[in-house]
Amino acid sequence: MTSKPVLLDRVRPVAEQPLVRPGVDRASIGALVRKFYSRVRKDERLGPIFVREITGDWEPHLEKMTDFWSSVILKTGDYHGRPVPAHLKLRDVTEADFEIWLALFRETAAELFAPETAAVFVERAERIAASLKLAMFFRLGPAASSGAE
Repeated sequence: MTSKPVLLDRVRPVAEQPLVRPGVDRASIGALVRKFYSRVRKDERLGPIFVREITGDWEPHLEKMTDFWSSVILKTGDYHGRPVPAHLKLRDVTEADFEIWLALFRETAAELFAPETAAVFVERAERIAASLKLAMFFRLGPAASSGAE
């Protein structure tokens, strides 16, 4: 008996579902964003980077980040920005800065949410940070990008 080869369809990841938990809404996400960015602004390494980029009123940025995190966590579709181009223009950011950013984010999420809820925020923040780091710091050399050896 011969078997036919199994052709695997391209596997698509299952879309993330909105996080439906008590106390997780736009208001609580806005509180996370504001507390987190308050810490970022006070950080000796990250603070100066953000102060150079966000001059004047921080509220529009905080609202944009609340839209972003509401889209990430609640799947609201409120965020319409382009985070990669915004971060690519930051010439003084290093890969190590993302670890500082993540540590502050972890600390803030842990203070504001139950552990299992904070873990969802942190897992998504880690994936976002990894994606931004790849976009900002990983470059294929000429041989690798052309397929030549």
